[in-house]
Amino acid sequence: MTDENTVAVAYLDEVRRNFRGYKRLAEATFAQLQEDEFFYSPDSESNSVAVIMKHISGNLRSRWTDFLTTDGEKPDRNRDQEFEMDKSATRDQLMQRWEAGWSTLFETLAALQAADLTRAVYIRGEAHSVVQAINRALAHYAYHVGQIVYLGKHIRQGAWKSLSIPKGRTAEYNALKPEDRKFKPPSKG
Repeated sequence: MTDENTVAVAYLDEVRRNFRGYKRLAEATFAQLQEDEFFYSPDSESNSVAVIMKHISGNLRSRWTDFLTTDGEKPDRNRDQEFEMDKSATRDQLMQRWEAGWSTLFETLAALQAADLTRAVYIRGEAHSVVQAINRALAHYAYHVGQIVYLGKHIRQGAWKSLSIPKGRTAEYNALKPEDRKFKPPSKG
C-alpha cells in the first residue's frame, strides 16, 4: 500500500469513528429524555431536540444519498420544513428517519476508496473535494449534536447523567487507567 493510500485509509477510519461518536452522544441524550422533553423548545427562536434531529436526518439523507454522483442538496429536500415540527410527529418516526440517515452515511463511507478522496462532489452546485464534503458534514453534525447535548442537559438539570467527565471529577478520571476510561451511555429513563 502506498503512503497516500495508508493516509486515506486512516482518514476514512477516523471520520467513521468520529461520526459514530457524535451519533452515540446524541443518542445518549435521547435516552435521558422523556417524550415531552424530546419535543420541548425553550422559546420560539430555539429548536427542540426533535427538530434538530429532524434537520440532521434530512441533511444526512440529502448529502449522502448518491454522494459521488448527485448534488448533495437533493431537489426533493425542503430544508426549511426540517425546522418545523408536525404536531402528529412521534419520537419513533423521528428515530426511524434518524437511523435511515445515519445508515446512508455509513454505507456511503464504507464504499469510498482512497482514490475517491480527491474527487469532486457538489453541494448546492458548489464543488468540494470528497475530503472537504466529509469535513463539512462532520463539523455540521458536531455543531448540532452539541446543541442536542446542551439542550438535554438544560432540560434534565440535576437528573442529567454526564456524557463526559463530570464537573469536579477530572482528577478522578485522570487517575483511571486508559482502558478503564471508556464512557458507558446511560440507559433510557
